Order: sequence, then C-alpha cells, then structure tokens
Amino acid sequence: MLREIRPAIVVLLALTLITGLVYPLAMTGIAEVIFPRQAEGSLIEMNGKVVGSELIGQDFSSDKYFHGRPSATTAPDPSDPAKTVSAPYNAANSGGSNLGPSNKALIDRVQGDIDKLKAENPSAPVPADLITTSASGLDPHISPEAALFQVPRIAKARNLPEDRIRQLVSDRTEDRLLGFLGEPRVNVLLLNLALDHLAAG
Repeated sequence: MLREIRPAIVVLLALTLITGLVYPLAMTGIAEVIFPRQAEGSLIEMNGKVVGSELIGQDFSSDKYFHGRPSATTAPDPSDPAKTVSAPYNAANSGGSNLGPSNKALIDRVQGDIDKLKAENPSAPVPADLITTSASGLDPHISPEAALFQVPRIAKARNLPEDRIRQLVSDRTEDRLLGFLGEPRVNVLLLNLALDHLAAG
C-alpha cells in the first residue's frame, strides 16, 4: 500500500514546492529586475513620504479635490467581527457589492449619489463612473468626463479659474494603452497632487 501512496505524496510535495515557493520567488525576482517600480506597488512619494499608489484608489471627500469612483469594499465591524462595515478602497478586501440592479439598497445609494452630483453641477449629465463601483472597488482612475464634471465644484472651493483646472485635467489624461486598448482615463491621486501644486504655484 505504501508503494501506491508514495508517488502521490512525492508529487504533492514537488508541486507544493514548485508552485508555492519556486514559482512565486522566480516571478518576484524577474519583476524586481524588469519592472522594479511596479513590483514595489507603484508607490507615489511626496517630500520623502509615501502618499499612495498609482494602482489603488483613495477616498477623497473634500470639495477641494477630485473624487474617484464609489467603492463597495468593506472591513470587519470593530464592534462585531461577524459583520462588516463600509471601508472604501480597502485593498485587503477587494471586491464589489454583488448587489443586483433591482436591490433597493443599491438603487437608493445610486439615486442619492445622482441627486448629490446634480446639485453640485446641474448643467451637465452625471457621468456613469461617478455613480457605479468597479468590480475591484479599488479603481484609481475616472474618465476625463467624470473629472471635467467636477471642475465647477473644485474651482469654487479653491477660488481658481475653471479653465486652469480643465487644462490640468487635459494635461493629466492618459490615452488608450498602445493606442487602442481601454479608454482614456485620469488617475485621481496624481490629478489631486497636480491640483495641489497648481494651487500652491
């Protein structure tokens, strides 16, 4: 019987070693050599301090900043670990809400966001990405239309001309990857850092 079991144990140990240790270490080593910045998390530093990552969104709530997409990520409730609470852009719990389009909680949340955004800028249609969450809940980008929609609010809060902020959005808009993959987009954190620099200048 041991003769029949031994090959299975050897294969299990070999595959565990290869896929659980050798492969991850090899991929990490290759990534460190070829893409060192990305392998370290694409971190963004300001004055020697890490302020975020290009790959993970942040929750900006001040009227002086561009806001990203809503995030449906959660975290354990400190008062009851069996429950969860909203924790926007929680990278430890990436995911969407999985609520269906007929779910009342989702409908109420989206309608509340629409009403708030329409009050903020009644002259423009609300861009879809300002009211819908991404599948990961961590999307660091918004569409140029979503950024431009927010310009009047930011200009008023910062007492800056709208044209200067529109130009900043245009300057920070990233094109499609290789010219045809994806859509034009704006990284919210990088845009807000540029906005702070613009206001300070």
